[in-house]
This record gives sequence, C-alpha cells and structure tokens, in this order.
Amino acid sequence: MGIAELVDGPLWYFSVAVFVVGVAWRLARIIVAPARTEFSAVSSHAAGGAAAVFSRFLPRREMRAASAYQYGWGYLFHVTLFILLLFGRVHVEFYEARIFGFSWVTMPDWLFLLVSELSFAALLMLLLYRAMEPVTRLLSTRGDYFGSILILLVMLSGCMAMDQTAEPLRVIHLFLAEVLLIWFPFGSLMHAFLFVPSRAYTGAWFGRRGIAA
Repeated sequence: MGIAELVDGPLWYFSVAVFVVGVAWRLARIIVAPARTEFSAVSSHAAGGAAAVFSRFLPRREMRAASAYQYGWGYLFHVTLFILLLFGRVHVEFYEARIFGFSWVTMPDWLFLLVSELSFAALLMLLLYRAMEPVTRLLSTRGDYFGSILILLVMLSGCMAMDQTAEPLRVIHLFLAEVLLIWFPFGSLMHAFLFVPSRAYTGAWFGRRGIAA
C-alpha cells in the first residue's frame, strides 16, 4: 500500500473515527459529571445560562475598546473558515464523494481564493496577538500554538492543491486535515463544541446567585 492509498483509505477512516469518538467522549464527560451540592439560596439559573451563551458573543461595553482587535480578527477568521469549509467547490465535491452522497451550491474558485486570503490574514493576526500580548501569551500553551499552526498548514496546502493537478499536494493536504481531525478532540480546538455548554454553565452558576454573568 502506497502513501496515497494509506492517506485516502485507512488513515482517513481512522482520523474520522478518532474525531467522532473523541468529541462524543469529551461531551459525555461534561454531561455525566456530578453536580455540585448547592448550599446557597437559589435564584433563577436557566435564564442566566441562556443569557450567557448569547451575551458573550460581544464583549462587555467596558471592554469593547480593549477587545476590538481580538474580537474583530477572531470573527473574521471563524466566519471565513466556515464559508470555506461549507461552500468551497473542492470541499463540497469531497463531502459528496466521501460523506453525504449529495452536493449543494458552491462559490466560484476566485471567491474561494479571496476568502482564503482573508482567513489567512485573520489567523496570522491572531497568532501574532497570542504571541505578543502579555496576558494572552502567558495563558497560551504549546497546544494552542500547535492547533493554530496546524490549521494554517491545512489551509495553505489546500490552496496549493486546489487545481487538483498535483497529486502529492492533494495527499499532503488530506494528510494534514486528518492530523487536525485526530488532534481536534484533545486540544483547545474543542471549544467549537464546548463554548455553548461552558458559557451556559457559567451563566447558570452565577444566575443561581442572582448575578448577571
């Protein structure tokens, strides 16, 4: 079995299995975790949990000026990455062939490249912020940098392999995407699934005490 056959076959299925099982395991640990014993007077917690999920999409008024850089580039990166994954022609063709069995409307290739450039710029600016801003640098781990750099390499190799004429580039891109799937459940990228329950838990915890989170 050659490298291309390994990446297209066993490694693809293994990476998807690790991703699905890992994400399910992380979420299950949260769901089945024992609740803390509550000794204080209980106020409304459901409303506080729901409010925290949506209110955290924007910084508090007092922090907007200081957080504008991080929020601006962060939203640009996440939105453009979402668009690339869901509406890139090559991606949709891959989903049709490997996962869903059907396709949907895609963006033209020139728009894909334009959105990719915006996503690259946003990710690079966020990496610089992480490395140079004192508090963020202190809180960041090697895993945070690894995840960001891995996404950057996946995006770069994907743009290089977009015309699908160079087989080695396609294999490299798919291999890096598979490494990303394997890493995803065990690193900070898991926030894509955990931000809702973590915000809800924080909001409910404070809401039980009558405090707006």
